Amino acid sequence: MFHILVVDDDKNIRILMKEILEEENYTVSTAADGNAALEVMDKEHIDLVILDIMMPNMDGYEFTKVLRECQNDLPILMVSAKQLPADRKKGYRLGIDDYMSKPVDEEEMLLRIKNLLRRAKIVSERRLQIGTVILDYDALTVTKDGAVEELPQKEFMLLFKLLSEPGRIFTRIQLMDEIWGAESDTGWETVTVHIARLRKRFEGWPEFTIQSVRGLGYKAVKNV
Repeated sequence: MFHILVVDDDKNIRILMKEILEEENYTVSTAADGNAALEVMDKEHIDLVILDIMMPNMDGYEFTKVLRECQNDLPILMVSAKQLPADRKKGYRLGIDDYMSKPVDEEEMLLRIKNLLRRAKIVSERRLQIGTVILDYDALTVTKDGAVEELPQKEFMLLFKLLSEPGRIFTRIQLMDEIWGAESDTGWETVTVHIARLRKRFEGWPEFTIQSVRGLGYKAVKNV
């Protein structure tokens, strides 16, 4: 599931964008300015940013500049009430990938988002390979040397998340929010149970391990 960050100082726009994107099965986080957006990105893996220009503290231009100076190629769709060619050109010079003027056509915006994700080759990340092990997100399968393991959805999503960013430590709460949703009534103990199942299922597989980090959470380690 792709994770989109909506950055806009207008609360109503953030709410509307979140509703539109979640209808399309995207995971959505929001931020009121560039500084808040950077804080979100420190905690979450983001696949694409929808970005306003005129915001307090850090506007859209400055946010884009900061990301690109850090060699971050995250796709950015700038959505702004500014409609002059000069505004668009400035955005493109700083490194945005696409630009839309408010009010946006919802269907067109969704098409542009899909196109940006495809162009950025993020779609390919739905298939991970670690040595001879292949994780197929669409099929929920883990394949090794021709043998196929079909996992329950939550187990697969948890394993895929950890192996997508090997070495990164995820807290139980982060994993709960990412896999089960922030509104879920399920306790964080569920993460512990699913981790135990994954460890048992892949016990003896040398390609990767799932490690506990005391007091923090879990991380995956690639051994090939």
